Amino acid sequence: MKIKPEHLDTLRQHIAALDTPERREQYRKGDFPRAEAVKDLNKRYRWDLFNAAVPAKWVCDVLYKYSHDEHIDTALRNIVKPLEV
Repeated sequence: MKIKPEHLDTLRQHIAALDTPERREQYRKGDFPRAEAVKDLNKRYRWDLFNAAVPAKWVCDVLYKYSHDEHIDTALRNIVKPLEV
């Protein structure tokens, strides 16, 4: 994984606050915008958490300086356990 440990900890801390049982159930039921178009529910869920938890400016100024989406997705898979569908 190419995400620096301190940035991974920051992501983990911010995402943990939003990864609630209620939100997980909402996604399992397909109760979120454009659910009908989703091909990979787990990927959509972890990226929605990421986008809700972390300011876009921090992502651009910090993470994208040395990584890209595949690296970030690997980190997100490490942080967010899969939804049980």
